[in-house]
Amino acid sequence: MTASLQAGRLVMVDIQGKSLDATTAEFLRRHHIRAVCLFRHNLGSEAEVKQLTADLRAVMGDKALIGLDQEGGSVVRATFLPQAPAAMALGAAGDEALAEAVGEAVGRGVRSLGINWDFAPVLDVNNNPANPVIAERSFSDNPAEVTRLAGAWMRGALRAGVACCVKHFPGHGDTHMDSHSHLPVVDKPLAALEAMEFRPFRDLKDDAPAMMTAHIVYPQLDAEHPATLSRKILGGVLREAWGYEGVVITDSLVMKAIYDHYGHDRAAVLALQAGADMVMALGSQADQLAAIEAIARAQSSGALTGLQLDRACRRLDALASRFPAGATDYLANQRQHDDRLMHRAWAAGLTALGAPQAPARHQALRVITQRSVPCDGVSEAGLPADAVARLFEGFTDVDLLALDDLQSLDWSTLPADGRCTVLASNHRERYGAQAQAWRPDLHLVLWNPFQVLDIAAPAVVSWGYADGALEAVHAWLEGRATASGVSPVRLSA
Repeated sequence: MTASLQAGRLVMVDIQGKSLDATTAEFLRRHHIRAVCLFRHNLGSEAEVKQLTADLRAVMGDKALIGLDQEGGSVVRATFLPQAPAAMALGAAGDEALAEAVGEAVGRGVRSLGINWDFAPVLDVNNNPANPVIAERSFSDNPAEVTRLAGAWMRGALRAGVACCVKHFPGHGDTHMDSHSHLPVVDKPLAALEAMEFRPFRDLKDDAPAMMTAHIVYPQLDAEHPATLSRKILGGVLREAWGYEGVVITDSLVMKAIYDHYGHDRAAVLALQAGADMVMALGSQADQLAAIEAIARAQSSGALTGLQLDRACRRLDALASRFPAGATDYLANQRQHDDRLMHRAWAAGLTALGAPQAPARHQALRVITQRSVPCDGVSEAGLPADAVARLFEGFTDVDLLALDDLQSLDWSTLPADGRCTVLASNHRERYGAQAQAWRPDLHLVLWNPFQVLDIAAPAVVSWGYADGALEAVHAWLEGRATASGVSPVRLSA
């Protein structure tokens, strides 16, 4: 096996467009790439996705690995599949059997498209309310609950025939920065990490066929390198101390936490030296090629040994053999069953805080929300104002106030006209200090649950804005359903 062949086999790339063009196909062939990550911009109709994955398999071979992020909640790429609850919605429901059924349904849908690797479930313990990137993607702030529910979700997905990749090792839950834009630091001693962040990964390591790394510095473990590039963490903790023999893949190397500090090519080599098996070298073809060539040079120079690379290839081959790519049938009755399951799961997670009361149908309402919420590159686009308005179609008198930026709301400008005021938080960011003076009669928290901490008002938390979540909120508003979920994270001062 030549250096260039070996190098390409250890790199996952992304592609442009909803079909495989000849230039990209030739790039994949020439560099012996066998792994592609798909994003929302790659996904057209279901028929188009199946054709794309078939074309990728034809180019990349029978050991192809085709991945995507299909977690549930706001982090879903195939939005036309039955829409799974966010992890925290399942945490609020607290039902292990339900989590397992949801994981199996997600796996079934993903597998039907010819995708064999899902970068889920999230094992991060979100114990930091200021976390800007995890929040409702986590099952709980309790590591035992994360293990219980994420483990159930993974059992279901694996049974459906899709490889799971737990993330983000060794834990992204206690950060106040997003590694897509900064290099976070979690300065905790080993004992504290073992009691919190490490626990779900350690507990589920024997079941998880793959793990994704976190671009975070843990200075009391390795003061020099983030976990993705750390021999002490990937090699010392995960491989040696824990004996993990599954696939380790990096998070994207174009994220600024890595790209701005190390560069694409250097980071690719450092990650493999640290103990990773595959680097996610997304970005331009020039960046992708730089990573491949850097790995090949490192092999030629001995900076990466043949033993390291062969071992990585064997792990990746084993993953592809256990979870072969190729579309499977998704029968209409099964799909309908899965869709009903997702709606039932969203409804089970709907949570009331502070004894909220649904307004009367004839009551005059003022509903305040943000006009639109664009995709941020991690989550899909948020709920637009017209969709918020549809939650109140059964009410006779609704004044909708749609702002370009909900953070800019000046509460003092609202007319004192006796209307019941409903704040519908449809964006993800936490509110600033100005929101402490806001006093809505009802707060609908339609995405980030930690916004409850910013506004003193009775609240209903949906944990997301998929169809099932909105159906549950709509039913509660009209008095047709209760909100029986129990928050899996602390949402009181």
